[in-house]
Amino acid sequence: MPRVAGILMPITALPSPYGIGTIGKEARKFADFLKKSGQKIWQILPVGPTSYGDSPYQSFSTYAGNPYMIDLDALCEEGLLTKTQIKKFDWGDNQFEVDYEKIYNSRFKVLQIAYDNFKKKDDQKAFLSFKRKNSKWLKNYALYMAVKKQNDMKAWTEWEDEEIRMHEEKAVKRYERKLKDDIDFWKFLQFKFYEQWESFRAYVNGLGIKILGDMPIYVAMDSADTWANPEVFWLYDDGDPVCVAGCPPDYFSATGQLWGNPLYDWEYLKATDYEWWFERIKAASKLFDITRIDHFRAFDSYYAIPYPAENAIGGEWKEGPGIEFFNLMRETIGDIPIVAEDLGTLTPGVIQLLKDSGYPGMKVLEFAFDSGEGNDYLPHNYTENCVVYTGTHDNDTIMGWVETAKPSDVAYARSYCKMGLDEPFNWGLIRTAYESKANYAIIQIQDILGLGTEARFNVPSTLGGNWVWRINKKALTKELANKLKSMSKKYGRMED
Repeated sequence: MPRVAGILMPITALPSPYGIGTIGKEARKFADFLKKSGQKIWQILPVGPTSYGDSPYQSFSTYAGNPYMIDLDALCEEGLLTKTQIKKFDWGDNQFEVDYEKIYNSRFKVLQIAYDNFKKKDDQKAFLSFKRKNSKWLKNYALYMAVKKQNDMKAWTEWEDEEIRMHEEKAVKRYERKLKDDIDFWKFLQFKFYEQWESFRAYVNGLGIKILGDMPIYVAMDSADTWANPEVFWLYDDGDPVCVAGCPPDYFSATGQLWGNPLYDWEYLKATDYEWWFERIKAASKLFDITRIDHFRAFDSYYAIPYPAENAIGGEWKEGPGIEFFNLMRETIGDIPIVAEDLGTLTPGVIQLLKDSGYPGMKVLEFAFDSGEGNDYLPHNYTENCVVYTGTHDNDTIMGWVETAKPSDVAYARSYCKMGLDEPFNWGLIRTAYESKANYAIIQIQDILGLGTEARFNVPSTLGGNWVWRINKKALTKELANKLKSMSKKYGRMED
C-alpha cells in the first residue's frame, strides 16, 4: 500500500437534475476535484440495484449495477431519449436529498422509453456480445426482475407460482419465453450500466485515482442470487432461511442488528472450492481497483440468528471458513487488492485472520477517544497497513459526533490531536488522520465540508431517512481543493 489520501463519496450523493447521483458528468467533475485535491482514492458504497429500504447493502443482485446510476444525459446523446421526455417526470423537489419513491416511479419509465428506442437500432452487436459474455449471472438477474415485476415486485418467497418460485428448470424456460421482451429490458439496463461504468472508471483511473468499491459480505434474501443458487445458502427445502445474519448488541444498538440476510452453507461452499464466492470477488475486482469486504470478521466467525426473530439478541456465533478461504482464493484467482472491514468487538481469531491474510483493516477516529491509551483506534497504536477514517457511512459526521459525545471524550480528542483554539474540530481530526502512520487516510466528504448530523448517511438498525443525503455542488471550491492538496503534500500522501 502506498501512502495516500482519499475521500468517501457515494455516487448517489452526487449532484444531478434527475434526483440522484449518476456515473455521468458530475461524477467526472468530482473526480476532477479529487485530482485537484491531491487525492488518490475515491471510495464509494455498493453499486448494486437497491430494494425495499434503499440500502446499498441489500441488493437484488451481487453482479448487477444500479439502474439509478445510469446517466440519462448520455442516453440523450445516443439518441435514445430527449431532454423533453425526461423533464416530463417528477424527480423530487429537494436537490439535496434523494426521494426514492419518486425516483422509482420515474426512472424505469424513462429507461423503458430508451429501451424501446434502442430496439429500433440495426446494430445490436455490442448488446449481443454483452449478453453472451455475462450470460451466467445476467440470465438469472433479468429473469428474476421480470418475474418480480409480474408479481408486483414481491420477493421470490411470495410468488404464487411454486415452480418458478423454486427455480424449477421447466418453469424457468417457460417464463423465459413468456417474458422475453421484459427480460431483455433488464439486460439492456445492465448493458448500459456496464458500458457507462467502463467509461467512468477509465476517466477516474486516467487521473491517477483508484476506485475503492464496497462488497457486502451477505446477499439479500430478496435477490436473484438466493433464488437461483439456493444450495449456496443455509435454507430449508421450502426456501425459508434456517438462520439469518446480523450482529449482537453493540455500540450502535442495544438489541443488536437484525439484517435478515440468509447465511451461507459453508460446508457446501468448501466442497465446491468456494467457486461461487471466488466468481463474485473476481467480478467485483473488474468493477473496482480495490474492494472493501464488508463485515470481514464473519470469515472467522459469524452471528447466526434463528429465523424468524424480532431482534438479534438470541443469536449465536458459528465458525467461518477462516484463512483457508483466502489462501485458496489467492491460488485460484490471484491476489486481489482488498480492504477488510474489521470494525466492532474483535476476537483473537479475527485479529489473527486479518494478520494472516495480510489485508489492511480499518481504524475510525470517532471510536478512538472513549477509553484511554489502550484504544486500538488511537493513531499511536496503528500499523502502516491499515486505513484510517474520521468516520464511515454508518457513523454520525464529526460535527454531529461533537454535539452528542461526552464532553470528556471531546476534550480528550482536542488534547490528543493538539487542536489549537482556532482549528475547527473536523479539520483537527482530518489532520490527525493524515499525520498518522496509516498508509490510507480516507475522509467522508461530509466531514471535509464540516457538516452536522443532518448530513449523516445512515443510522444502523433504522428504516427510512437513510441513504438520502446529497452534496451541494457549490461546496467543492477551489479553496477546499487547495487546502486538501496542501495537507496531502505536507503529510506525505502525494508526490511534490
